[in-house]
Amino acid sequence: MNLTKYLFSLLSLVLLLSVASFAQQEEMTEDEWQAEMTRLGEQKTSLINETDALKSDIDNLNAQKSGIQPYDECVDELYSMVGATRNDVANFRGAVNELDGKIRRKQGPKKDRQADLDALKRNKMSALPEFYSKVHVQMQKALDAWVEKPDVISYKVVRGDHLWGIAKKKEHYGNGFAWPIIYKANRDQIKDPDLIYPDQVFKIPPLTEEEKSKYEKLRRNYKPAPVQ
Repeated sequence: MNLTKYLFSLLSLVLLLSVASFAQQEEMTEDEWQAEMTRLGEQKTSLINETDALKSDIDNLNAQKSGIQPYDECVDELYSMVGATRNDVANFRGAVNELDGKIRRKQGPKKDRQADLDALKRNKMSALPEFYSKVHVQMQKALDAWVEKPDVISYKVVRGDHLWGIAKKKEHYGNGFAWPIIYKANRDQIKDPDLIYPDQVFKIPPLTEEEKSKYEKLRRNYKPAPVQ
């Protein structure tokens, strides 16, 4: 209705401007006047037809709008297809985000994270558009790219090695003070920590956070004896 009023107002304004323009002219013949009135009449008819067409379009759009299902109803219907409620989906969303964070932080062990992801994949809610790509594609790619270091690595002793030097290697602990860890892990082969032999194969277990802190503190506080 507002659009119709606007168009008719525009039409009236055009006609008024046209009449005012005519009035400003000094002379106009009867034929010129009749021609101008005919032109304005045609313009009026054209505008009325456009107005009717716009009104028809508005009526059609309103009819379509009345037939569209509300958004919330669409969402509930989608959830019902996988047997879930809004609360179920909210809980699943939280589980997805929590696992995604663990994978990004490489919070291992990796096999446990894979088991967690497989459980999410088996849930029907993972098929919802909100979750499908993230659960079945993105998170799996992140897991596949996660290279997990072995918990325990092996090292074959070579001539000139000693426990301090083995512990100090960058690929092991990077700290010679951590040599007791290697000694304890290989007591079956090492009778005297000062005596190790070529071709012995030692287990190099990872340090716990507590052990890292302990041996790093020893390294920082160490002061070599003064040279005499």
